[in-house]
Amino acid sequence: MPHSETSPVRHTPETPPKGVSTWWPVLSIFLALMLAIGLAAGISLFEQFKAQTQYMQVQLSTVPHIKYVSVLFDAQQKPAMLITLDPQDHRLQLQRLNQVLEGQEDSMQLWAVDGSGKPRSLGVLTGKLPMQGLNAGDADLADAKALSISVESKGGVAPEQGPRLPYLFSGAVIQKAQ
Repeated sequence: MPHSETSPVRHTPETPPKGVSTWWPVLSIFLALMLAIGLAAGISLFEQFKAQTQYMQVQLSTVPHIKYVSVLFDAQQKPAMLITLDPQDHRLQLQRLNQVLEGQEDSMQLWAVDGSGKPRSLGVLTGKLPMQGLNAGDADLADAKALSISVESKGGVAPEQGPRLPYLFSGAVIQKAQ
């Protein structure tokens, strides 16, 4: 039988059906959902990164930046005092490393000693505290070659007078490399 032009088209396994598959809309919705989730995750990660950066900047500004360090030794060359200076804080931090305490009528006074041996008072220590601070800046230690502590009468001596007794503790001033 001859093939006529008006016969309907039949689908055989060799010829795929014409038109849009029913999976394309489902796949499109799935991909759009995945894109939205990815975009939300990216925005969330960016916000977390910004928050962590701000947190680290605050932490960095509050962490001490030690510029000067000095370990003061007693007469037996045993460590007696650790002194550090944070120039941003403008405070010397003093930590006692031994058990030597001043008497009731005495005070310990801290001196910055320059290259010529001339002392300059940096302040009187508060009695018997294991750790304490004194107001001082970068300029107070810029020309100091050593730090020393003398025992003085209660309240210390006038800065221009200088120490009245030999130094109890002394140590070199070390400027930390930046």
